[in-house]
Amino acid sequence: MSVHKQHSAGFGSDNPVNSVVIVGGGTSGWMTAAGIARIAPPQTSITLVESEDIGVIGVGEATIPTLFEFNDFLGIKESDMLSECQGTFKLGIDFVDWLKKGQAYFHPFGFFGRDTPEFSFHQLWLRLRELAANEGRTVDAAEDINQYNLCTAAARLGRFAQPQGGGDAILSTMRYAYHFDSIAYGQMLRRYAEKRGVKRVEGTVVSVHKNIENGTITSVELEEGTRIVGDFFIDCSGFKSLLIEGAMASDYIDWSHYLPCDRAIALPTEGISTPDPFTRATADNAGWRWRIPLQQRMGNGYVYSSAHASEDDVYEKLMAGAEGAPLSDPKPLRFRTGHRQKFWEKNCVAIGLAGGFIEPLESTSIHLAQMGIQRLLNLWPGRGYNPAEIAHYNRVMTADYERLRDFIVLHYNATEREDTEFWRYVKNMAIPDSLQATIEIFKGSGRLIPSPEDLFTPHSWLAVMLGQGIYPKNYDKLVEQVPSESLAQNMQLLRDSVSKTAAALPTHSEYIRRYCAVRSQ
Repeated sequence: MSVHKQHSAGFGSDNPVNSVVIVGGGTSGWMTAAGIARIAPPQTSITLVESEDIGVIGVGEATIPTLFEFNDFLGIKESDMLSECQGTFKLGIDFVDWLKKGQAYFHPFGFFGRDTPEFSFHQLWLRLRELAANEGRTVDAAEDINQYNLCTAAARLGRFAQPQGGGDAILSTMRYAYHFDSIAYGQMLRRYAEKRGVKRVEGTVVSVHKNIENGTITSVELEEGTRIVGDFFIDCSGFKSLLIEGAMASDYIDWSHYLPCDRAIALPTEGISTPDPFTRATADNAGWRWRIPLQQRMGNGYVYSSAHASEDDVYEKLMAGAEGAPLSDPKPLRFRTGHRQKFWEKNCVAIGLAGGFIEPLESTSIHLAQMGIQRLLNLWPGRGYNPAEIAHYNRVMTADYERLRDFIVLHYNATEREDTEFWRYVKNMAIPDSLQATIEIFKGSGRLIPSPEDLFTPHSWLAVMLGQGIYPKNYDKLVEQVPSESLAQNMQLLRDSVSKTAAALPTHSEYIRRYCAVRSQ
């Protein structure tokens, strides 16, 4: 990196931001370009620099429900996006062998039962379990909380429908995300952005020039010598972090002691005729394997700790477990879990992998890019840069990462497995104090105390807590105001309603054919 001396009003002034430079394309780069193009004043020039030689990570094929909001903000029609990107629907994640070998549980995106202003639904369920135990009855399927979740019931039957109705309508409790081709999604956003004036420049950034007086970035220089000048710079260069680390020297907060997986191998294979409406994550000796069904292919991969397995061993296991013939060579990836100490420094913001990474167990990578973009747009520096707003951005983005970190660590630490060195490590490792407090509160009374900023709702935490074998000792005694006989009858009605509604839904394949099938070329 070189430093270019330039005298200007620069950082902290009231000078308008008339030119934005985005370094890096891929999903996060083009999401950023599309988002800024959507809200920036017409006189704002937006330039995105990317190199075809570098390519993109492009293996993230599963999302969480929040992506719908971003597409809606851009005005992108859901069925068009899914058709163009081979999209299928995702009702949740099937976790296999995480608590112990041979045991599975489902993390649905939809809601369990119906919460009330007085108490959470699962408190009623906990009391129902205790009543069964007090009566000497075995706690069986009738007390399985999954019987009260429409997403889980529909996923098990391979069925799907979008949420409908409100109030007490069972279909209103559905929530969903997508499986899709993330490279195709990025290209769709590129067309969207270029149509709105974003200029794409082909090239590789080799140096970054800064104002020697105030430390702001003034321009980036490409391999052939072209210099691109801007007022505001966004780092979407992936793990390279060319601007936020290379130029702005923002330190990296490493979480590999909590999340030791640091490698992955991705492998696309031929698709199946009846794609499941869920992702599958199967725990393995040194990490876990993913299975993500698209309309015309299957995404497979193995996320692992290089300290506990060799690439050759992982490759062999991945090839043995993948369904269908490979469509390309396996793609190895390296990463480090954590985030930048400062996502925004002076006139530079890091979005996506450049800002941080939490391993893909709950498909949060695109969401974190989306949150970085959304928070940036809410604070868009139309005139100058406000240090207080920059500090706020860094604070809330750090909190986003920490909350997601805790949720992912829960999956690993709450396990009974001790069959390999990897599982012995994660079971016995120290965990963040914030996660320990969440677990202890839940163990005591079943309470889950949400933050307004939480991505994963208490229903998600509940699914994973129970799935990983964490059950409360007690329940909220307020639910005892409901007579036990009425409780049993109402819960039976709810179970029956969920079961009948799920069985009446169209199959996932049928819904895709009607709504968003890939169009023939």
